[in-house]
Amino acid sequence: MERKTLFADVVVPLPIKGYFTYRVPFELNDVVQPGKRVVIQFGKKKIYTALIRKIHEVVPTHVPKYIVSVLDEEPIVNESQFKFWEWIADYYMCSVGEVMNVALPQGLKLVSESKVILNPMFEPDSMSLSENEYLITEALINRKKLTISEVTSLTGLQKTLPLLKTMIDKGIIAVEEELHNDYKPKLESCVRLNSIYKDDEEKLQTAFDELGKRAFKQVELLMGLIHLDTQSDSDVRVSDLLKKTESSHAQLKALEKKEIIEVYKKQSSRLDFEFASSTVDSIDLSEAQANAMNQIKDVFDSKDVCLLHGVTSSGKTEIYIKLIEEALDRGEQVLYLLPEIALTTQIIVRLQKYFGEKIGVYHSRYNKNEKVEIWNKVLKTQDSDEEVPFQIILGPRSALFLPYKKLGLVIVDEEHDNSYKQFDPAPRYNARDSAIYLAGIHKSKVVLGSATPSVETYYNATQDRYGLVELTERFGGIQMPEILVADIKEETRRKTMHSHFSSFLMKHIEEALENEEQVILFQNRRGFSLRLECETCNWIPQCVQCDVSLTYHKNSNHIRCHYCGYSTKVPHQCPSCGNPKVLMKGFWD
Repeated sequence: MERKTLFADVVVPLPIKGYFTYRVPFELNDVVQPGKRVVIQFGKKKIYTALIRKIHEVVPTHVPKYIVSVLDEEPIVNESQFKFWEWIADYYMCSVGEVMNVALPQGLKLVSESKVILNPMFEPDSMSLSENEYLITEALINRKKLTISEVTSLTGLQKTLPLLKTMIDKGIIAVEEELHNDYKPKLESCVRLNSIYKDDEEKLQTAFDELGKRAFKQVELLMGLIHLDTQSDSDVRVSDLLKKTESSHAQLKALEKKEIIEVYKKQSSRLDFEFASSTVDSIDLSEAQANAMNQIKDVFDSKDVCLLHGVTSSGKTEIYIKLIEEALDRGEQVLYLLPEIALTTQIIVRLQKYFGEKIGVYHSRYNKNEKVEIWNKVLKTQDSDEEVPFQIILGPRSALFLPYKKLGLVIVDEEHDNSYKQFDPAPRYNARDSAIYLAGIHKSKVVLGSATPSVETYYNATQDRYGLVELTERFGGIQMPEILVADIKEETRRKTMHSHFSSFLMKHIEEALENEEQVILFQNRRGFSLRLECETCNWIPQCVQCDVSLTYHKNSNHIRCHYCGYSTKVPHQCPSCGNPKVLMKGFWD
């Protein structure tokens, strides 16, 4: 067999442009593959998890380091993801490594941690030590290794690196890198009959006879195990068996010691699943919804992106559910993006009613282990012909980066929302625009939903770049709420105000309470006082750029625009009439 010298271009999760070339050891030639994680040494000491982007035989101009090891049996990132990352890096002006750092769950990134050890050549009595040097040395004699954070806690110093550098120069300590994996699978204790009893009824009967003489509780435990094993196709968990038979761990251990049963560990999921309680066919679309649904399908015959401009979100949700079902029937995956986690929680309840365990939710409130499980669930569905639990992924902008392969439909609900924009750190991407590009890679369709679409989206729809479907009727025929305006200025002049409340407002609150209805008073404001106002001429300071009233901030004693950030000092007198009484208005006390 010919021995090929292979090289791998890898992505390192650092803000450094380009790929880095490493040599593949001969024994790993048959193992390396694009999309697999590898352990590499970067620089003199640092160790990182990198992703293989390309395997080739082109000899680099420099002498490359060797790949230390390959971590995966199968690739965890596919070609579509790499293309998506490279587009984000190029369009939003950052490195692919920064995109990788955001895209991969923390549990899939092995990192090296610097640890302090005693220098083997150091003799404790060979030199005089300062108080902090003595503390660190004594701790290392007892502990062998210390992390940088442990050294900081031990010494109480804010900056320990100068101290450590001095100790390294003196030959007291050395620093080493230790690799650790954050992801730990959840293991559950399960129990089963020993194979010699499972396959031989006579031996099992003999075991029952022996136990029946003096260990009746063990007999109950064994009978409970056989009953649970026959009732279910899944493994019998120890906790379920003990609860059902009201037995103790001591009785379980006794049966295990007699080698009648076998207790073993099995990897289980940390995720909760709900089963569907209704079918999509039970949803009856209104005439307006049905027309909108048909128009979307017509748009998809010629375009890949459609803006659904609806007056309410509830009216759009039923259409989304119908579109999702059609995508699932075609064997495709669906990505449902929402701007905030709070909205995700509400929508997931509605979708689980119809799709149950097919829905996976991915957001920042999951811990690192749960995120890895969701990643693997999506990854394992890629080449599976059987029905899989995670055909629908629902979440905020981070859900874009999961390893999709059969993506057929992307829904970006409330597409105008500012939460789709990542501001810091890099990549500073817009999830709505990125979702459209991701859909283009997979040749899938996109629905942008909003009652108040962004200017750029609505412009693209009116210019025939996107399809435009308008849902002008509220769900269930509900009328728009009536808006009543109270004239605060006039009521202040007539002295009919009740503190900060107008008589008009108080009257309607009283009517609602008499009808045993609820009232919500919403105060939308930042700053100490909503506005300043001249007592004589009612002049209000306004932004010179935005033409909106300025808000008073007490800490800085400035008035500030909450649109553009313009600020100025509080005027000593009204510039309009010269009156020195410029008063604070609103809830400021």
